[in-house]
Amino acid sequence: MSTLTSLARAEAVERGIAQPVCTVRHVHIADRPLVFVPLAMAGEAGAPLAAMVGDDPRSPRLLAVAQPRNRDQRFAFAAGLAAVLLRYIEGFLTGQETVPGGRGREARTRFPDAPQILVPNRAATGFTRLLGRSTRFRRTEGEYAVLPAVPLLGRWLTFLAERAEYPGSSLLLAATDALSRHWATGQSPVEDLNLAALLGWIDPPEGLTGPQAAAAAEDPLTWPPAGPATDPTFDNEVLGRLIAACDRAEAGDDRARQRARSALEDALTSQLMPTWGLMWQAAGLLRGLPPGAHVATRWAADKDAFTWYAEQLRDGGPPQPRRDTAVSAARRLARLERVQAACGAQRAFDDPLVMAEHRLAGEAFAGRVVAAEPGRQDCSGTRRKLRPHITVETADPVLMEPGTVLTSPGRPRQQARIVSVSVTAGRPSRVLLELSGGMGRGLTAAPGSVPEPGEVTCYATFSDGFQPIPAFPDPADTPWTHGGPPPQYVPADEDAREEWS
Repeated sequence: MSTLTSLARAEAVERGIAQPVCTVRHVHIADRPLVFVPLAMAGEAGAPLAAMVGDDPRSPRLLAVAQPRNRDQRFAFAAGLAAVLLRYIEGFLTGQETVPGGRGREARTRFPDAPQILVPNRAATGFTRLLGRSTRFRRTEGEYAVLPAVPLLGRWLTFLAERAEYPGSSLLLAATDALSRHWATGQSPVEDLNLAALLGWIDPPEGLTGPQAAAAAEDPLTWPPAGPATDPTFDNEVLGRLIAACDRAEAGDDRARQRARSALEDALTSQLMPTWGLMWQAAGLLRGLPPGAHVATRWAADKDAFTWYAEQLRDGGPPQPRRDTAVSAARRLARLERVQAACGAQRAFDDPLVMAEHRLAGEAFAGRVVAAEPGRQDCSGTRRKLRPHITVETADPVLMEPGTVLTSPGRPRQQARIVSVSVTAGRPSRVLLELSGGMGRGLTAAPGSVPEPGEVTCYATFSDGFQPIPAFPDPADTPWTHGGPPPQYVPADEDAREEWS
């Protein structure tokens, strides 16, 4: 937890309401997201009990399993979920937009938009991953055959869950994570995992303070858990009895089965509806914040990933393997590290409050330009180069050494190298910087490309610029220390065998 976040939490306690820790929104919120609120049976990691799903807050669809231990009913649930989710995804598989090429690359096309799935919390993201893994390998023929939509659902759920690991991705978004990223409450981060309590601090009902609303949200009768876990009291006193009634009704007539199932669905609806409303409240709060400048860039990356995977399915590619090979795992980790660094820099460049945390940590400084030499040239080499000097006066601690290369959010394609740092006791520090890049091709700086005296600017030790991809061996050249060359992956019946199956 950063210093500023700690201060914001203390201020939230004092004022009785959550405090913003961002000035802009750092996630994409679609105009028509699909909300997915799952419930799992206690003690059964991948056994779905119920779900409320839909893209219209006024028309939720309930999917329920009368006996979660019955595999036929579980895959009937998956087929019902597929009918909703695949229809939603198919709505984005139309149209094309052209993306201009760059750096010698040709222009390409992609879908103009992508689906967005909103779940209540990180645990629901994990449940989505488990559900995808338990369905994507299912056979559509032979023994224990399922509908063709079931393995297709599993492959899309796996793709969404894997994409959720990418920092800044918004294809599968947990509401508690997104809200906690933008507001600091007066409760612990563990308590922030309760969606009702978190929203109680951020947007308390009229007449209540944040602590009062959060305390009221801890009552499971009024605000049942936001899934996938269920309330133990509900399990023991209500759910167990209703599932037993459904089991007994299986031996009766259709009317008895319908009555038992209706009673179960009514009870499950009472558990899911409060969270359903909270999900749309969270989406509205986030949508009310202005988007950061780089949000559209990260959503474009999501659209690229969505287009790529849709083409994989169209071309008949196999389902995702249960385990990555050594090379693919290393490549994935390297990608995640690059994306993490770029996303962190983008958030800081978009948001002064986020940048303030880096300034406190000595990773950036802000100040006013007090002197500038926009026409300075470096004549030490074989040809002259434009290398303006500027002097920035700052009250921030400057912990960087001379020679450190910095980047400014206002001119992200320009580099600034520290020439010297002058520190005088009781007075602001003065940092002499040499600029390169982003000023045109001649020996005269383009207008506005060099900060002028009086301009307030900021410089940081990080940037969101291109990072070269590390060199990895071909999978066929995997060293023996990492298992040697992996065999060609061929989906098999064993892939579908899980402890919860």
